[in-house]
Amino acid sequence: MNSLRHIALALLLAAGATMPLDAQNAAPPQGQTATAPAILGYIAYNAVVAQLPEYAQAQQQFQQLKAQYEAEAQRAEDEFQRKFSEFLQGQKDFPRSIMQKRQTELQQLMEQGVAFRQQVQELLVKAQGELEQPARQRLDAAIGAVAARLALVCVVNTDSNAAPYLAPGATIDITPLVMQELGIATNP
Repeated sequence: MNSLRHIALALLLAAGATMPLDAQNAAPPQGQTATAPAILGYIAYNAVVAQLPEYAQAQQQFQQLKAQYEAEAQRAEDEFQRKFSEFLQGQKDFPRSIMQKRQTELQQLMEQGVAFRQQVQELLVKAQGELEQPARQRLDAAIGAVAARLALVCVVNTDSNAAPYLAPGATIDITPLVMQELGIATNP
């Protein structure tokens, strides 16, 4: 709760507001005063994480996993198509009981195929998050190190237009500093 007050105070100070600290019942963030504008950092998180070798490796592993699941789903779909084709070819000759049994079997295969596809989608989302976690943790640690060095109160992720306006005097783009912290060469 206290950290939320620090962030709220920092955002207000960044906007140029001044207020007595005792009215907020909070001390200013370390290295900041109540009347000085807070410095906020910002970063294009996805652009940086995509440059990490761990992320590239995670994407490669994810694509392999996705291909394996896709092959299994295709195998199940091929089996369904084969059985459906056999059903269509033999339906004129099947007695009623066999016809109903085959229809039920086809319906179950179709439902299993749909359920498998949904389960695969959920598993892939989870697996992607787990595979990317080491790269994201490394990036988060680098962001934390740079933010601590610069005594930033907050770092904003500018991806997806999350921060359409950042006041130039109250913010700093830490993207190149984080890339340097990670040992990633920046393009001039």
